[in-house]
Amino acid sequence: MTIELATNKPVVSLLADASTRLEEALKYVTVSEDALCRLKHPKASLSVSIPVRMDDGSLRVFQGYRVRYDDTRGPGKGGVRFHPNVSLDEVQSLAFWMTFKCALLNLPFGGAKGGITLNPKELSRHELERLSRGYIDAIADFIGPDIDILAPDVYTNAMIMGWMMDQYSIIKRKVCPAVVTGKPLMMGGSQGRESATALGAFYSIQTILPKFDQVPGNTTVAVQGFGNVGGILAELLAKAGYKVVAVSDSQGGMYREKGLDIPTIRRYKQDHQSLTNFYCQDTVCSIDEHAAISNEELLTLDVDVLIPAALENQITAANAEQIQAKYIFEVANGPTTSAADQILAQKGIQVFPDILVNAGGVTVSYFEWVQNRSGLYWSAIEVQERLRQKMVEETEATWQICQELRTSIRTAAYVHAINRLGEALDAKGTRDYYVNGKH
Repeated sequence: MTIELATNKPVVSLLADASTRLEEALKYVTVSEDALCRLKHPKASLSVSIPVRMDDGSLRVFQGYRVRYDDTRGPGKGGVRFHPNVSLDEVQSLAFWMTFKCALLNLPFGGAKGGITLNPKELSRHELERLSRGYIDAIADFIGPDIDILAPDVYTNAMIMGWMMDQYSIIKRKVCPAVVTGKPLMMGGSQGRESATALGAFYSIQTILPKFDQVPGNTTVAVQGFGNVGGILAELLAKAGYKVVAVSDSQGGMYREKGLDIPTIRRYKQDHQSLTNFYCQDTVCSIDEHAAISNEELLTLDVDVLIPAALENQITAANAEQIQAKYIFEVANGPTTSAADQILAQKGIQVFPDILVNAGGVTVSYFEWVQNRSGLYWSAIEVQERLRQKMVEETEATWQICQELRTSIRTAAYVHAINRLGEALDAKGTRDYYVNGKH
């Protein structure tokens, strides 16, 4: 069986690969035709025009989207991205992806996503605020704490989420913090949200590696992507005793066989916004002790653990043969193509999928939503412990399925998610129930 989206346009490669992996998972599950049929179609899609008065007095109209793919397990949940490539097809695809991620983590959410087509770097902060509030003006009837909850994504942040929550509250004439997660703390945000994706990945890694007798002191790590998520994760691993030997950002990276001083590198990156010229401008490290490497070279290093935490489609059929790592933990969305998966499997490389490893962000978003609705707020320690319990529990459950079915951990993750989605969808009635069932 194949799950194909009902669209007249080609879907983005990210979803095409996701669909390929779903096909493999469907071999191991019993799911009704009714459930598969419903997963082919988004629950609701909205396209809006957003007029914005620019700082120079001119008027520009931006195109915005919001898709709620499935809400069988609860209200839609998904980010809002500001990017030139945003389209209805992309947003629909990402909402489809979120549907499975929320099911895998057993969160009471469906999948949703939103976005606006623009280059946010071309707008002033005042223009970004007017755009963000205009977006909410346009979609206010389509979202809500019990309908669809927004969150930050590509080129959106806590400040933008705060503007959106405030605008929704103005429209509804009451304070509605639960309509948006990833907000500033003083507006109802959650402790630990900024580091949630990295910390969730850390807990997953700590759960898995001991199963292969990999102890921190003897485990080398390379991290591609040294932004908020990759940088925090690299530091967490270094503090736990792992030897982080390579890191990179969009401009390039660095390698040191004996291990890198991650805290110092993070401070440099925060001050300079790039790792470029780290060696010749900073006095804590010598150029003789480190080697400058490219993102492409980092991927093929001889390390135990490779962590792609940057962009999608980094490990492909073109470079998969050169990958030497024993274990790959996907922190970015879709960093490994399905064609590369096959090559990596033949090489005996274990790949731990993004829908599990990077799910810490949406999990703590769920915690924020719960706190907003209850009015009871948790400490950072409480949030971290709840996140640890959730990530360890679902990582262990996925690993158990992998062992029982003797399949890849990626396929096991999709099996786990499909089982939960199928049960929820079938609870509303199936063909077999209506034709053959008893009252």
